[in-house]
Amino acid sequence: MKHGKRPTRNQKKSVIFAGLNPQNWLVFKKEGGQLHLVHRETGQTRVIPE
Repeated sequence: MKHGKRPTRNQKKSVIFAGLNPQNWLVFKKEGGQLHLVHRETGQTRVIPE
């Protein structure tokens, strides 16, 4: 699993806009206007626009 960090307030808004619960997702990379997320429990990854 990638080591993620808790999302900031602005990142939480992006996660909510993508239809995800920010309490379940961690940010492990910010790149090119995209957020790379990893799920806290399952380790599943997603890429959403920032």
